[in-house]
Amino acid sequence: MRQMARTTNPNGRVMERNPERTRARILSAALKEFAAKGFAGTRVDAIARRAGINKRMLYHYFGDKEGLFRAVLRRKIAERQAWAEGLSGDPAESLSFWFEATCKDASWVRLLEWEALQSSQEKVIDEKQRLAAVAGGLKRIRQRQAHGQISGEFDPRHVVLAMQSLTMFPAAFPQLAKLIMGKPVFAPGFQKEYAHFLKQFAAVFQPAAGQRIKIKFTD
Repeated sequence: MRQMARTTNPNGRVMERNPERTRARILSAALKEFAAKGFAGTRVDAIARRAGINKRMLYHYFGDKEGLFRAVLRRKIAERQAWAEGLSGDPAESLSFWFEATCKDASWVRLLEWEALQSSQEKVIDEKQRLAAVAGGLKRIRQRQAHGQISGEFDPRHVVLAMQSLTMFPAAFPQLAKLIMGKPVFAPGFQKEYAHFLKQFAAVFQPAAGQRIKIKFTD
């Protein structure tokens, strides 16, 4: 039987080294820290303490803070891509699913909000990889247009942007949603009500009766 290497955590306790588990623990801790303080405000020391590891172990796995941020992004994007591929393509299912998923993952929303506040327009961390993920999402929309699930009258980019806005806005701006709706976003009553609305509103994205499929590709 292969023996695991041993290391010590910041408190001096001896721990068996499991690379996959250690990486997962670091990524989980990093997501929480980046979501709470943003990329600029997060310190590697704080991530290491939260993960219960020595800081040099973090550098060993991810190189530096930007490398760690990139890894967090890729992990979350891969998770969402897997979910997207498992959906039927019906807008009513997609909208309610993504809203409910977003409400359960407020850390992801906060991380993106911090990134918007702290990042420059010229530099988006891991932009190439993220553009590839966007391209995959646009491809799925075009396929659903071709299958008659989504109206071909819409630019796929507008569809993706509108769907993301509808499903992420309440969690991204809970204070505004509460002012409008009169109840907290994370209250079960609000989430049930809004998910029902999204299922009804999804008809906007679907082809009208007798509509010919027409997919627009614009620059």
